[in-house]
Formats: sequence, C-alpha cells, structure tokens
Amino acid sequence: MSSTITYTVTGMSCGHCEKSVSSEVSALPGVTEVAADAKAGTVTVHSAAPLEDSQVRAAVDEAGYELVGRSA
Repeated sequence: MSSTITYTVTGMSCGHCEKSVSSEVSALPGVTEVAADAKAGTVTVHSAAPLEDSQVRAAVDEAGYELVGRSA
C-alpha cells in the first residue's frame, strides 16, 4: 500500500536546503520519491508503505531543519 504525505518543515530557504532534506529523507527505507519546496516550507514524501512520522522527523533533523507537523 503506497503512501503520500506532505509535512511542514521550517528553516528551508533555498535549493540547497531542499536538496539536503530530500537527500536525507530519500535514504529512508521504502521512500520512492521526495519533493521539498523551500518557498512553501513543505516536503512531500512518497513511499511504498506508510512511514512513521518519527522516521521522517529524524531525517529532517539530520539535514538541519525542523519538521513541525503534517500539512493539511
């Protein structure tokens, strides 16, 4: 069962930020696609199966940014 979730991330301001977040989140098992948008402050994660929010939060933290929740 595939999953697509958009999260709100603070601290991203440029393309480099987007690449850093995308790289860390892409490394999570099961992730098939990541789209980070610094202007909107979001990261959309497509995965083969639902991920735990804590996994995504840890990857975003590793990139140096803060996941503050899921976007509506």
